[in-house]
Amino acid sequence: MKKRKLSEPNCRIVRVLYSARRFAVFFMMISFTVTCCMLLFLFILQKTAEIDFTKEKVELAAKLTFGNVMFISLLFTVIDEIRRWFTVTKPVRHIVKGVEKIMNGDFSVRISPIRGLDNVDGFNIIIDYFNRMTEELSGIETLRTDFIANVSHELKTPLAVIQNYGTMLQTPGLSDEKRAEYAKAVTDSSRRLAELITNILKLNRLENQQIFSEKKIYNLGEQLCECLLNFERVWEEKNIEIYTDIEEDVFVESDPELLTLVWNNLFSNAMKFTDSGGNVSLSLETEEDFAIVRVSDTGCGISSDTGQHIFEKFYQGDTSHAMQGNGLGLALVKRVADIVGGDISVSSELGKGSTFTVKLRRNAHGTV
Repeated sequence: MKKRKLSEPNCRIVRVLYSARRFAVFFMMISFTVTCCMLLFLFILQKTAEIDFTKEKVELAAKLTFGNVMFISLLFTVIDEIRRWFTVTKPVRHIVKGVEKIMNGDFSVRISPIRGLDNVDGFNIIIDYFNRMTEELSGIETLRTDFIANVSHELKTPLAVIQNYGTMLQTPGLSDEKRAEYAKAVTDSSRRLAELITNILKLNRLENQQIFSEKKIYNLGEQLCECLLNFERVWEEKNIEIYTDIEEDVFVESDPELLTLVWNNLFSNAMKFTDSGGNVSLSLETEEDFAIVRVSDTGCGISSDTGQHIFEKFYQGDTSHAMQGNGLGLALVKRVADIVGGDISVSSELGKGSTFTVKLRRNAHGTV
């Protein structure tokens, strides 16, 4: 049976009630001890003096009572220490052991709840938050490890190409045609390496919130056309047909520099994965308070499984295109969309192409 977690207000109420109950138990224990001592004193006084309250017999009764009080106090002290061992010392040691494992780098540790007379107490609340923290740390550590492994792999590939072709360029008697071919390979790999490092730095700044959105009201259709025209040489070289359907006077209040990253990455991917003679289309329309941008291509498409991970860092569902990208472009797009308060989704079919849809809140008045 799954244990239901208490909300923060309920936890606060439970803690107050638990503290009040502990105070009541402690108060009743002290009251019981004092009452026992007084009754014991009167009982001994009555038995020894037989209602004859002489000074000597009162002193004897007082001494006997003091001894019994000391014994009762010692008994309750031992009982209290045993209680403290099970309710304080043992739970603290239990938690400290978990903390020590975390300090040693073991983020898989989870502390089991302490079972006692109380189902919910202060220590169990601490343990619950501790387990949540270690779960988050475990996820972050996994992402960090995967990120480093992927970065290392992506850096090695272009570096190996540069090294190999650089060595081949030193071959004596190399023809001008081969020399130009090898030099182009070195240049392309160097460019890919530079793009990878640039994207890593951008993504790091975005994820660490070192880039802050600077909003302004501007015409989204004009920005889309300007970004698309930057790829004119690419679509002409690949003989790609471009179709546009852009609604006029669609204004948004957002960061134009960040959104430029989105459009450039989407257009770059569309051109990259569309074969010669294929089609790339761009549309902009409004739906109620939103501006909807769709970038479609007739490329290789992606499977449904790949589509679920397409916005993750370094994820490349089609390994045959590994040399054409580094898996960071769409991660950047997703992060930017989150920062500007937009939404991005993809629909695709293998062999028929993909459509990326970006949804942004628009400024209906279009006034700066």
